[in-house]
Amino acid sequence: MLKVNNISFRYQSDRWLFHQIDLIINPKEVVGLYGQSGIGKTTFANIISGYLKPDKGSITVDGKVYSQNGRNPVQLIGQHPEKAINPRWKMRQVLEESGEYSDEFLEKLGISKEWMHRYPSQLSGGELQRFCLARAIAPKTKYLVADEMTTMLDAITQAQIWQTVLSLVEKQELGVLVISHELPLLKKICNRILNFEELAGNK
Repeated sequence: MLKVNNISFRYQSDRWLFHQIDLIINPKEVVGLYGQSGIGKTTFANIISGYLKPDKGSITVDGKVYSQNGRNPVQLIGQHPEKAINPRWKMRQVLEESGEYSDEFLEKLGISKEWMHRYPSQLSGGELQRFCLARAIAPKTKYLVADEMTTMLDAITQAQIWQTVLSLVEKQELGVLVISHELPLLKKICNRILNFEELAGNK
């Protein structure tokens, strides 16, 4: 169980960006978090995945506060894969960050073997996002935070990626938080949907 307990955050001001958020995500559960741009969803995603520290509150996985050192059991994928990948590395090196991957797994994600020898600049956004997903979903990953993960992709690539993610939810008992301003997408893939403004106490 991923448990967000009483999380609050603000950027060097008296005004809270969000205050006292509680959230629980269970294994094999896909939870949607809906809200318009600029209200703090990405900051919330960065806190859950360990990139930012909250001003108040705690986050636990299976009852334990996870360490900032080593591989985080909660992995984040954003909407700009080109910013998350070292441009000087070939794609094989990018995948090696996760430690383990199989040809079967890469094939399921639609990753061609010939892409492994290319640089990020030689791949499309959809192809790069597949690599980000492959890197994030390693054996020790228990929860995935998808922050507008497929917003920049065409409809066919979106559908392919989400079909793969939903199959991994079942196979690896993965819990997923899908953050998006696209309500139709959330309704299609999520078990339940939360409104971020209501969750954050701003509405």
